[in-house]
Amino acid sequence: MTDPVSTSTRPDPAAGAPRDPAPASVSTHILDTSAGRPAPDVAVSLAARGGPGAAWVTLGGSRTDADGRCTHLPALPPDTTHVRLDFTTGPYLTRRTQAEERQDAPALRDSGAFFPEVAVTFAVTPGEHFHVPLLLNPFGYSVYRGS
Repeated sequence: MTDPVSTSTRPDPAAGAPRDPAPASVSTHILDTSAGRPAPDVAVSLAARGGPGAAWVTLGGSRTDADGRCTHLPALPPDTTHVRLDFTTGPYLTRRTQAEERQDAPALRDSGAFFPEVAVTFAVTPGEHFHVPLLLNPFGYSVYRGS
């Protein structure tokens, strides 16, 4: 005789517990919009927190490659809700200015790096990828969510 309880109402032991979504992931690159090319060898630090009031935890960092891409950023913890990318742009902008001076380029209004650092903070959603490029020039910058 068959069991009167339908098998569709019993929990399936093979299904297991529901899985948490994968943590968010982050990538970035830097384009020097005044030169029309990537910005290589810029240090990028990644920090994360698990809520608006939580403390920031620095996870590590990387440097941009010849294509301006930062390919070795650390993974985010599963509970991450906010991310901060800190770009150390001063050394790059100083090297760039020195190279222009050697090439008899028109003088810039200021020989220093106006934005020696750029910090970008944004919210993330578990399971999604966030590509956040930095468009940089000696006197300004812009960021956006890319794809």
